[in-house]
Amino acid sequence: MVALSLHELATVVAGATPVQALAEATRMAQVAEQAGLSRVWVAEHHGMPGVASAAPAVLAAHLAAVTTTIRVGSGGVMLPNHAPLVVAEQFGTLEALHPGRIDLGIGRAPGTDPVTAAALGRGDATRFPDDLVELIGYFTGANAQMAMPGRGPLPEIWLLGSSTYSAHLAGLLGLPFSFAYHFSPEPLMAALAAYREAFRPSAVLDAPRVMLGVAVVCAPDDDEAAWLAGPSRLSTLFLRQGRPAQLASPEEAAAYPYTPADAALIAHACATHIVGRPERVAEELAALVERTGADELMLGARLHGIEDRARSVALAADAVGLTPRVASG
Repeated sequence: MVALSLHELATVVAGATPVQALAEATRMAQVAEQAGLSRVWVAEHHGMPGVASAAPAVLAAHLAAVTTTIRVGSGGVMLPNHAPLVVAEQFGTLEALHPGRIDLGIGRAPGTDPVTAAALGRGDATRFPDDLVELIGYFTGANAQMAMPGRGPLPEIWLLGSSTYSAHLAGLLGLPFSFAYHFSPEPLMAALAAYREAFRPSAVLDAPRVMLGVAVVCAPDDDEAAWLAGPSRLSTLFLRQGRPAQLASPEEAAAYPYTPADAALIAHACATHIVGRPERVAEELAALVERTGADELMLGARLHGIEDRARSVALAADAVGLTPRVASG
């Protein structure tokens, strides 16, 4: 049985607000915990009308406070946007508040458009390897400077990537590696090979550890799952065209006037998305694990309705044999 986790974007659906999106993200973290998932990560995106997770440390703190056992963290903090010391202090504080439950997933992309990246004030991705080493040093004591909170118990540090660059770096630093298969499937096998070949045991990890991000929509039957996946497919089209928007309803997605070029773009971009009834989802997830040797899969669930989102996660978890957690007191 492979571990499953949840990637939460705090999706803002059409006609809704960030307030509703964050309330629904809270609900999804609790659903993931109850379904037996291992962790829930929140992404860092800026200037996107359909995503409310701009401040992962803040949102992770809230989600950790309303859950009890599931690991909570960032997927990821986009390090070029931040001073490494600030990130160490934020996640050191989270680890002190919720010992043994905090993850720090780190990414290299800005998570936004160039104008917004400039407004963030940093954005120098060329410094990424040095900044990453500096960040880790605040937790391990390798830096002369003190991160307080920070030095001492570490959050679980992951390196995120969608290419061989971050895969190789994760291996060299002996970090667990999370690959964004849900939007960059082509380099998957090359990236995993680069990671495993470059891996050197470190203070945090003895052997390679791989997680894959996977887009999954699960419903009682294939037709309903395909219907519910429509908004995510339309969102992918808008994003690839440089016009991100709030997540449409299934009805709006079905009524959209797709051109043949639109349909071809969506078919290519979403070819690896897993959409269907529970048995089909379980089979395709198992095949992916068999092909890649992944240790964990992180499910994305960008569905319009919160009840459909919650059901999708619960059905997928049950289909792969996860044991639901018994709600406490």
